[in-house]
Amino acid sequence: MAVPRIPHEPTARERQGLLRAARSIAIVGFSPNTARSSYYVATYLTQDTDYRLYFINPNAAGREVLGHTVHASLGDLPETPDIVDVFRRASDLPAVVEEVVALGSPAVWFQLGLTNDEAAGAARAAGATVVQNRCLKIEHARFHGGLHLAGFDTGVISARKTQR
Repeated sequence: MAVPRIPHEPTARERQGLLRAARSIAIVGFSPNTARSSYYVATYLTQDTDYRLYFINPNAAGREVLGHTVHASLGDLPETPDIVDVFRRASDLPAVVEEVVALGSPAVWFQLGLTNDEAAGAARAAGATVVQNRCLKIEHARFHGGLHLAGFDTGVISARKTQR
């Protein structure tokens, strides 16, 4: 199944489809520091999904973290990732989008707290799907039964409402 290209901010159902169709994810701005959110997201993805994962950080290139080699750039990857998940400053997003567009990746995901309409517009103009200000881990867990809509783990996987 091909990763869909969506020319607007994806709805919840479209984000779910994007995550289901993807087979590979690159995490740009990955940190080997266990206290960083990129490490936490990478840990979740290595344990709870079947995605092929690629970690991007020029300062940690060549290291092995969580069983994966850290790469210096997207261009060093053996394939074009279906989703590029970005943990960088909002001011860095235009440069990341340039790299994503040059690589031909179908989707770029700006993590929670990150928005840049200029970068998002450039990616969409090139035909890429853009998700802004959302955590890929939270969205994945929510769509796969692990989180309540507010983002909390309820421990219950059910579509039925509880009666009070």
